[in-house]
Amino acid sequence: MAEGQAGSRKSKPAHEANETDASAPAESTAGGPGGRTAGAPAGSTAGSPGESTAGGPGEPTAGAPAESTASVPAESDGGAGGDVGILFVGDVVGGIGRRTLLASLPLLRERYAPTFTVVNAENVAGGLGITPKIADELLASGVDAITLGNHAYHRREIYPYLDSEPRIVRPANFLRTQPGRGVCVVQHDGVRLGVVNLSGNLYLRAGRSAFTEIEVALSEVGDADQVLVDMHAEATSEKVAMGWYLDGRVTAVVGTHTHVPTADARVLDEGTAYITDVGMTGPRGGVIGVKREQALEGLVTQMPVRFETSEVDPWLMGVFIRCSGPRRAASIEQILMRRPSPNSREK
Repeated sequence: MAEGQAGSRKSKPAHEANETDASAPAESTAGGPGGRTAGAPAGSTAGSPGESTAGGPGEPTAGAPAESTASVPAESDGGAGGDVGILFVGDVVGGIGRRTLLASLPLLRERYAPTFTVVNAENVAGGLGITPKIADELLASGVDAITLGNHAYHRREIYPYLDSEPRIVRPANFLRTQPGRGVCVVQHDGVRLGVVNLSGNLYLRAGRSAFTEIEVALSEVGDADQVLVDMHAEATSEKVAMGWYLDGRVTAVVGTHTHVPTADARVLDEGTAYITDVGMTGPRGGVIGVKREQALEGLVTQMPVRFETSEVDPWLMGVFIRCSGPRRAASIEQILMRRPSPNSREK
């Protein structure tokens, strides 16, 4: 078990490793949740994530993940690979998503003993953006790094925090004049993990091409033992292409943004773990996170609607990546887990 996995663990950026609910309702224009306009292409491929519909046979019980594992034969490489595991949790939506994450982390640590935990939290404050208070809460819970996306700048109070806190990253292909950074490196037990955040260019506003900026980002992570890339994009084509583009050069490319998990978790030919979209940690009973009646009103009337985060049927969605060597994955396991009931423990 990695250091401090039984409880919360406060990690430090790699350069310090050797040193001793602000949730306001989200607003959107007519069309759909999260600021998408009616008829905008959805970025998620069709496909079942491998779990049954609510109430059907085989539905995972609260706190028990549904599993889908892809792997390739690989030899262990000790500390830099074989003993390293990375837990990545998909877009945390609103207070219900934050509470689901915090309730689920102890169970996930028992099950997987991850070396590193990385969370996409760009929707954690009222369904849009993040605040310093919430970011501090996530980091204090043992999250090692936070990634963001197109809602990174929704709340102005986060701007100075993005410059001062090295463990939170916004897309690296945003403009260099914008607050924050796109890369961080964290360390545990002598193993260094580089975390890179990218934004897609199709249907999203990013200042530069993800495919050119990734080269700069990889130079910034230096000799990190493992590298995780969060590709926050609407179009599946951009995510799939990025996976192949980085195959063999990074440990994992994980897709975020659409809030819908895809069924294509796999290890690519040269050893990079890949999934088109991890899904969201939040209310599966809404429409990608918001109250379904509000989403339907906007779609039907084509008029502006004030959206609020749903509270119905919260789930945690993520992946666990087991490393086989430097920047190589042995397996990627999809995690689809209903929010644990109070005092529940995994069997």
